[in-house]
Amino acid sequence: MKTRLRELREDRDLTQIECAKIAYISKNSYIRYENDERMVPLDTVKLFAEYYNVSIDYIAKLTDIKEPYKRIKRP
Repeated sequence: MKTRLRELREDRDLTQIECAKIAYISKNSYIRYENDERMVPLDTVKLFAEYYNVSIDYIAKLTDIKEPYKRIKRP
């Protein structure tokens, strides 16, 4: 079963190495996240959500809506 990380990566024609560099992780770690062999840390999910401009819920497959939520502006 494809993970959302793989779908998002393939939609952008990125390699696994490029995605690992985006998240400052090793290629092997990224591959394990994509293959659902390891749980993706929240800070890494957040980084990918911002990079792909999608919600964390979309990456976690809690919704099929890609658009991120409106961000709260803090003073």
